[in-house]
Amino acid sequence: MSCIIHRPNMIFPGILRKSRVEFKRHHFSFPSIFIYGHTASGKTYVTQTLLRSLELPHVFVNCVECFTLRLLLEQILNKLNHLSSSEGECSAHITCETFNDFVRLFKQKITEAENLKDQTVYIVLDKAEYLRDMEANLLPGFLRLQELTDRNVTVIFLSEIVWEKFRPNTGCFEPFVLYFPDYSIGNLQKILSHDHPPEYSADFYAAYINILLGVFYTVCRDLKELRHLAVLNFPKYCEPVVKGEAGERDTRKLWRNIEPHLKKAMQTVYLREISSSQWEKLQKDDTDPGQLKGLSAYTHVELPYYSKFILIAAYLASYNPTRTDKRFFLKHHGKIKKTNFLKKHEKTSNHLLGPKPFPLDRLLAILYSIVDSRVAPTANIFSQVSLMIGLEYVVYRFLFDLDSDS
Repeated sequence: MSCIIHRPNMIFPGILRKSRVEFKRHHFSFPSIFIYGHTASGKTYVTQTLLRSLELPHVFVNCVECFTLRLLLEQILNKLNHLSSSEGECSAHITCETFNDFVRLFKQKITEAENLKDQTVYIVLDKAEYLRDMEANLLPGFLRLQELTDRNVTVIFLSEIVWEKFRPNTGCFEPFVLYFPDYSIGNLQKILSHDHPPEYSADFYAAYINILLGVFYTVCRDLKELRHLAVLNFPKYCEPVVKGEAGERDTRKLWRNIEPHLKKAMQTVYLREISSSQWEKLQKDDTDPGQLKGLSAYTHVELPYYSKFILIAAYLASYNPTRTDKRFFLKHHGKIKKTNFLKKHEKTSNHLLGPKPFPLDRLLAILYSIVDSRVAPTANIFSQVSLMIGLEYVVYRFLFDLDSDS
């Protein structure tokens, strides 16, 4: 027996596709399913709709909210406890510290629940990529949860990254992998056209969506962002109709009115540099987005306090010779003999020669000299050095000494 859901007749984003979602009975008892695709491709909505439509017992957990092992395991067990308890019955809160306790308590709850016998229980983990930051045994444990508990359970992982980035180096059970491709321009046209305001005809709003996609589809295919842009710019598109200067079918005049404003909106796709109210004010005043004060003024990134000095110290160490450190950074460095003799390569400016490598000890020594207050070599300082390397403000190079015995 198979269950087939025809998605084009329904009005929610995840189900407007040409293909069908077909789950056969042997897939229901598969130990683990991995569903991946880009953001706003319908993964979560399709999964929830299937489980609710088929009235299958399931537990849905967002891994962003459950950022520790204990929160994640307790959330699953308490939702399962609520699922197995009868209506009106108050269930006690379950605590769980380790994955071993989770397996034992999960097996116990499934055995005690009369309404879950002979059924497949589904555990849906949304934003599953956050599992990689937790304990090493968590992901392999969820993949083999059916085997560990000896119960009919399927774990569904929803993620935006591919399975190859999940797979542990030590190997693990391979899940059943499903891919949700990006929406085509035709799918986006159908989905966004369902949001038309009741005071305007569907054909009028569909023509507006067609213009919007013609401008933004090449740079943005995120359904959420396109929906935001559609709502934000629609009042400007309707302006000639409201003023009586054009009709709903006068597409050329409507396009000439909206075109410059869509070009302005291209500058802030994904960035959210200005709020919706500020954007509406900008549309009315016909001003340039760069002249608007407010959220758009904060376009620079503020580094932590010590990171600024680490960056300055790295610059000084890169462009100044080591022999000048004593003269620049010590108060009582003694007398230095002046000489007019310069080596051939020192006649050229150091900025033209480019930055030179320097050891970490020299960087920290310069840092301690240029900071006014006393700085202790704590983990905070070293973590900010790692941050600068991660941001590629400072490049790390491993130099191997061939003359050393090690």
